[in-house]
Amino acid sequence: MESVDDTKSKDFYKVLEVDYDATDENIKFNYRRLALKWHPDKHKGDSAVTAKFQEINEAYSVLSDPAKRNEYDSTGIYEIDKYSLQEYLARFKGMILTCNGLGINHGQIRSQQLTETVESPDE
Repeated sequence: MESVDDTKSKDFYKVLEVDYDATDENIKFNYRRLALKWHPDKHKGDSAVTAKFQEINEAYSVLSDPAKRNEYDSTGIYEIDKYSLQEYLARFKGMILTCNGLGINHGQIRSQQLTETVESPDE
C-alpha cells in the first residue's frame, strides 16, 4: 500500500496533463482521454501500463472531489526544483498575483495610493 508521503510527492495535475487552475470539466475530459489511452485492456500483460492507469485513477479521485482537491492543493508538493519557473508560477498564481493568500486587497492599495496622491500634490 502507498504511504501518504508517496501520494504527496506526485503532481496529480501533471499526471492528468491539466493546468493547476483547470476546471472540473477539463479534469474530467483529460481523465477520460488518458484512461482510454492507458487502459490495461488495450495493452494486455504490461504491468507498467497498469501502474500508469492506476496513477491516473488516483489523480482523478483526488482532483475530481472538491474537498480532496482543496486539501491536496494546500498540502501538496512544493519543491521548487521539480518545477520550471512557468509551472511554479502557474501553480501559485492565485497567491502571487492577487496576494489574497496574504489578505491583501488590490482595491484597497490602489484607493490608498490615489488618496495619498490627491492629499499631497506634486510641487
